[in-house]
Amino acid sequence: MGHGGNVIQELTADHREVEDLFSQIEALPEADERRRELADRLTMELIRHSVAEEEYLYPTVRRYVDGGDDLADKEIADHSEVERMLKELEDCRPGDGRFDTLILRLKNSVTAHVNDEENRLFPMLADVCSAAALEELGEKARSAKEHAPTRPHPSAPDTPPRTNSSRPAQAWSTACATCSPGAESKTPGPADRRSRMGEGNRLCRPAGRPRSERGRLSPTTSS
Repeated sequence: MGHGGNVIQELTADHREVEDLFSQIEALPEADERRRELADRLTMELIRHSVAEEEYLYPTVRRYVDGGDDLADKEIADHSEVERMLKELEDCRPGDGRFDTLILRLKNSVTAHVNDEENRLFPMLADVCSAAALEELGEKARSAKEHAPTRPHPSAPDTPPRTNSSRPAQAWSTACATCSPGAESKTPGPADRRSRMGEGNRLCRPAGRPRSERGRLSPTTSS
């Protein structure tokens, strides 16, 4: 679940782990029940990975990468599509034609998403983040995965409202209980896990700083 390294290394390692799970599923006989166990592991890894990206990666992209809102919206839409398929897969057994169809659709969708992130989004993020900031985001991503749900909830909201130059980023986090002081001890439920994305924005820039004032992201400092 956690691999170590900065956020790009952590999420890339997740991608390789998911690819390996797809390969293991495809290598087994069609009706082998071990495929169901592997599909459950695949679901858990994909959901945890999505939570980490939506809480910390995409809020950073929105604030520091040119065209970040559109990039983040596209990646989150990919997550929603994958999560709907994972929900369908829950009711399928190996040997059921739907199982193989969904695995193939999932693999194609995840592969396209991975290629987009690794070839486009990650290099853009590396251009605007310091090495120390990427390391800090990696730690936060690992923490998010540890506390993430493991089942798909496709009806949950996918993204917080976009910011604008006149509204402090802090307004996102103060609007939800899970982002209030002391809330870290709470276990997020399926309906609020994505609302915690506002927490990641505090890493990016001081509250109230206009989005137009983009710069190189440095790690947070303690007071």
